[in-house]
Amino acid sequence: MRVDIEGLSVEIAGARLVDDIALRAGSGQLVGLVGPNGSGKSTLLRCVYRALRPAAGTVRLDGADLHAMSAREGARRLAALPQEAASEFGFTVAEVVAMGRLPHQRAAGRVTGADREACAAALARVGADHLADRGFPSLSGGEKQRVLIARALAQEPRVLVLDEPTNHLDIAQQLEVLALVRESRLTVLTALHDLNLAAVHCDLLYVIARGRIVASGAPYDVLTPELLAEVFGVRAHRVPHPETGAVQLLFDLLPAPPARPASPALPALRKDGPCA
Repeated sequence: MRVDIEGLSVEIAGARLVDDIALRAGSGQLVGLVGPNGSGKSTLLRCVYRALRPAAGTVRLDGADLHAMSAREGARRLAALPQEAASEFGFTVAEVVAMGRLPHQRAAGRVTGADREACAAALARVGADHLADRGFPSLSGGEKQRVLIARALAQEPRVLVLDEPTNHLDIAQQLEVLALVRESRLTVLTALHDLNLAAVHCDLLYVIARGRIVASGAPYDVLTPELLAEVFGVRAHRVPHPETGAVQLLFDLLPAPPARPASPALPALRKDGPCA
């Protein structure tokens, strides 16, 4: 399913946080949003999964206006994993994953055989079926992310929106989560802090700064030293990944600008002589 964002702007308390965003994610693509803290990534994604309504613009799924759909219809097409999703549910893993089936149930809580099969398949797909009877709060950070991805997969969407899915995970867990996302074969729109993870796993990148898209394209074309200096304020050295060839980045601080020399003092004007 294709995602098209057209002319999207968000205003909160009179401040424009996102300004005239245009973005496209093709069917089955993994598209990353990168940018400094406060650049507007999460605000944009909140519009995509309908936690916010934009002041202007549209979000379309295969041409259909997402915000014109009913909540149930939208949830059958799009699932989201917000940053704050890993809260302490007082449920078992199986119960958390079953929440993903609500858009497909005619009556809340009426679980069918198809629901149970979808939940079991989702847990097996993320390698978490052995956790089904565990309490969600007892899981590690990586296990929680696996379960929340399973909940999204049980929803059977065609689009997956992830806001910093690797936050607070160790490096092995980060790689596992992004591999799961890639293997889902869904259209994925995700915000990522780690530019090297974004470079390896994303088909396309959109760079956001001060609420606007400032660059877009394949990671190799987008993640240039010039752009990274301008947007992130760092000096970047590009190296190829030894196995995949994907661009990888080494960072250090930009050198401080040279100090400006002090202006020479002007000579004092004499007041006691005749004017020349």
